[in-house]
Amino acid sequence: MRRLMAAVLMGLSLMLAGEAIAVQSPQELVEQTSKQMLDKLKEESAVLKANPGRIYELVNQIVLPHFDFEYMSQMVLAKYWQRATPEQKKSFVNEFRTLLVRTYATSLNQYTDQKLTFAPFRPDSRPDLATVHSEVEQPGGLPIPIDYRLHLEGDRWKVFDVVIDGVSLVTNYRSSFAKEIREGSLDSLIKTLADRNKQASRK
Repeated sequence: MRRLMAAVLMGLSLMLAGEAIAVQSPQELVEQTSKQMLDKLKEESAVLKANPGRIYELVNQIVLPHFDFEYMSQMVLAKYWQRATPEQKKSFVNEFRTLLVRTYATSLNQYTDQKLTFAPFRPDSRPDLATVHSEVEQPGGLPIPIDYRLHLEGDRWKVFDVVIDGVSLVTNYRSSFAKEIREGSLDSLIKTLADRNKQASRK
């Protein structure tokens, strides 16, 4: 699971860099922003080795504007989102975002020039949804297929799910979080996420 998450988040972080200044096709956005992030990682490689914490700044500056955490949170919690209070929703989104950001940062710090390639784009039946297909080459192993799922929010495309080798990030979290809620409560899940995030911040 750790290897799968690293692949997901490395690919997702590479993809989600840069500022979308106009409506682009999802394919254009993915390819252009991937190059921008790769260039940034290479440009600051020495800085990142000396100061690994710098990656958190890059993730916050480059990745977060292009990721729909609230929509993803709704999909992950499913029926529990509808039952949650506004305060619970806000707390969950914040902790879930922090969890993903830290995982992105960890995977990006492990980046070693893997090649990212893209398949030709095929429009979705719905104009407000899109999937971009790509592969990340792994040294000594088979390429890992990565599908990025985006939706159009206003005039910007935002990612709300990533599918690696047929495994959906949203579905995976939905299953594990639902189990924790059933065995405890939504508040206990939020507390667990907050505790994990605090522990990770001390490392």
